Amino acid sequence: MKIAIFLLILGSIVAGVFAQSVPPSTQPAEVPAADLLNQMLKPPGQAPAPLQPIILPLPPNSVTGGAAVAPNATTMPIVREGTFVTDRTGRLTKSPDGLQSEFTFDSDGQAMQDPPMIILPNLKLEMMEQALNGSNRDLKFHVTGMVTEYHSRNYLLLERVVVVPDIVQQF
Repeated sequence: MKIAIFLLILGSIVAGVFAQSVPPSTQPAEVPAADLLNQMLKPPGQAPAPLQPIILPLPPNSVTGGAAVAPNATTMPIVREGTFVTDRTGRLTKSPDGLQSEFTFDSDGQAMQDPPMIILPNLKLEMMEQALNGSNRDLKFHVTGMVTEYHSRNYLLLERVVVVPDIVQQF
């Protein structure tokens, strides 16, 4: 046992001496700092091409077509997430199940192809509901917000809501 320990110690000493006496096989190249900096700042020969977005066809809105209230309604695509609805007029309505609030757009002077969007709960929706509860008439609103999409249905996150005032005619 003592001989094995002695041989182990002797082997490690010889290996240490041998490692110090043999120069390393690869030595760092001595490049001046200015050349190294210029090499790093030089534009690459061919830059990789940026990724192109994948454009998928828009799925139909899940409340249009056969799921719409009107008979023989056309199927309309959903609006892409991130699209902004800017200063559109409409009414606050309840969904057919009565559980969610929807924004039903008024005619935009084009083809009236805007299905109702579910309003995501926030303080602006609460202000709309309070305005309706405090009024004895059907109110119209100008809204601005961002569209989101989930399960082939559009949702509207309100950012600005203004009640459309009654037009008073003077005689």
